[in-house]
Amino acid sequence: MSGPPIPGAIFAALPMPAFTTGSVGGKERILDCNSAAEQFCSASAVMLRGEPAFDRLAIDAPMDEAVDRARNNRAPIFINDCEVCTGDRPPVLCSVQIAPMNDEAETLLLLITPRDIAGRLGRTSVLKGAAKSAIGMADMLAHEIKNPLAGIAGAAQLLSMGLSAADRELTDLIVAETRRIVKLLDQVEQFGDQRPPERRPVNIHDVLERARRSAEVGFGAHMRITDDYDPSLPEVWADPDQLQQVFLNLLKNASEAQPKGGTIRIHTYFERGLQVAGLDGRRVALPIHVQIIDDGPGLPPAIAENIFEPFVSGRENGTGLGLALVSKIIGAHEGWIEVKSRPGQTVFEVSLPVAPAPTKESR
Repeated sequence: MSGPPIPGAIFAALPMPAFTTGSVGGKERILDCNSAAEQFCSASAVMLRGEPAFDRLAIDAPMDEAVDRARNNRAPIFINDCEVCTGDRPPVLCSVQIAPMNDEAETLLLLITPRDIAGRLGRTSVLKGAAKSAIGMADMLAHEIKNPLAGIAGAAQLLSMGLSAADRELTDLIVAETRRIVKLLDQVEQFGDQRPPERRPVNIHDVLERARRSAEVGFGAHMRITDDYDPSLPEVWADPDQLQQVFLNLLKNASEAQPKGGTIRIHTYFERGLQVAGLDGRRVALPIHVQIIDDGPGLPPAIAENIFEPFVSGRENGTGLGLALVSKIIGAHEGWIEVKSRPGQTVFEVSLPVAPAPTKESR
């Protein structure tokens, strides 16, 4: 029992669950599915093939009628905002598409797009555009402003030598504020560095442990940092120094959200299904996931959707550049970052590609 041939690379690369179905024995049955569908159903393709499609996928919509219409009209059917349940998990709000696969319309393609995947894919261009805008202004700000600021600070220090204690407070304020602005411009300058990451096979847990140790003896000393690692993870394809910068920024962000202390959990796991467009247009699988989870107050709702854009910050004195830089670095690694936040829990999740298998030349 099988459907017509589908280009394997296209079918496998779809980031949403995809099934082919056909009418067998008076029932619509699953003929084949991709890896995202296996993950969605928590079952292998071998187990799913031959299963009644709408017993395995409980969809809150008149699916028998939709299937008949797609076949009879030989045209696609779109169903928006319906709940899909696979048995063990709570229902997921999805969009469903049904389309004939051949002229006889015997085999159908069934696509299920969960709301979270649609949102993640839709925000990709926003994050890339934000990073590009920051890069464009980096050189202008850094070079044109930092030099006169050094002169202002130097002049204030010279003036302070002949002033009273009360007046020196004002010159000290000038020096302190110029240094703060220079530090801000140093962060902006990092966006101007457009060198590609020096990627190689990297043990993600080595990077995370270095970042964790730095946090525990520095900005995160007031926090309790725990780990929940999957020890079987393969190596990622990354620049370890840039990756450490990412996780230091995320740990610092979580620490600063709770000045009185709290808990940060670092969680790693392997899950197929998420794919993004690579730098050269190909599809890149991102099965390695790292979550930085804190139990703080959560992100302000007004900025949650734009938190990775430059100069967007939830703190009064925040620069809004740390997370924008994180987004830029992860984008250069052909990876993905997203955040889910509510009062009592904020989760920053980084998804990365697996290191390619070594070639004969690299051994």
